[in-house]
Order: sequence, then structure tokens, then C-alpha cells
Amino acid sequence: MYEPNVVGDWQEYDEHAGLRVRVHRLEAGEPPRGRDEAAEGLTYFSVRVTVENRGRRAVGIHLEDGQIDVRVGPDGESAFIDWRNSQFIEGFDVYPLRRATAVVHAAGREASLSHVDVQVQLRVDEEWTGRRLWTGGIGVHERTPGTPAAAGRESLAQQVSVFLQDQAEEGTA
Repeated sequence: MYEPNVVGDWQEYDEHAGLRVRVHRLEAGEPPRGRDEAAEGLTYFSVRVTVENRGRRAVGIHLEDGQIDVRVGPDGESAFIDWRNSQFIEGFDVYPLRRATAVVHAAGREASLSHVDVQVQLRVDEEWTGRRLWTGGIGVHERTPGTPAAAGRESLAQQVSVFLQDQAEEGTA
């Protein structure tokens, strides 16, 4: 069974040796240049998508609008993406041991933000990669290795995070 990544996890691409991507820093807050009128009554949040090249050659990365899909709530409703304030990666060469980060500003109903899914599909050297999914939520904090699991396991994102952390700890023990 396919299991989604938890916000904060790195995902490596088999088809591009040394290339990996991570969705991280899912945070509530306002965009840097003001609200979009279409998001009236919604709560803003941001998420970062970082691409890292650990390979031996530079790769051209495209991560633009339409390649990042953000869904909120248990029913997977589409979040409002503020394209004007978001920052994408448009035709950038990522050299070995370098990173490039996109910042997406989005908005959704506040009650739905405890469950956020982010799907990413990179274009590398004019070739599409497979889609990857991360799950998390506002108020669900990324755990660092060695920190104890939170007592409450109310949301799916928290359950997935705790499960994967427990599996990782069992594998290293």
C-alpha cells in the first residue's frame, strides 16, 4: 500500500539519481504582500517545497503553478492558492549539493487546516516525475528524531506522523 510522506520528510526520486524533494514548514500566517480578495473569510497558510540535488550533475528544475496541489480537510477540498504572492521555481539549474525552494501561499477554512495534503509533480530537464504526496496540518508540528510522541492523536496527519516515526525508531533499534 502506498503511504504518503509526512510534512518534513525527504522523498528521493529513483528516476533521477541524487534528486530529492521535501514539503516542509507548513505554517499559518499572512502572505508577504497582503491578502487576495478572493480569500476573504479564509485563513492563510504557507508551505515550502525544497528540491535538493545530491547527484553528480546539474539538473533543470521547474516547479510552477499547476504542479503543486493543496487540499484541506478530511474531504480533500481544494485550497485557495494565492499565485500572486507565491514563489515558484521556474527553469532553475540546481547544481550538485545545492537546493532550490518554492514558497506557496494558500488559504482554507480554519476548521479544515488540521489536515493538509500537498501533492507535488516536478519537471526535471523537461521530463515529468511521478507525483508525490505529503500530509500534515496546521498545529501538527514536525517532530525531530528522539522527541516523544504527542499524547493526543486526533488528526490523521498526527497518526501518520507518529506511525512513521515509530516505524523508523523500531528499524534503528
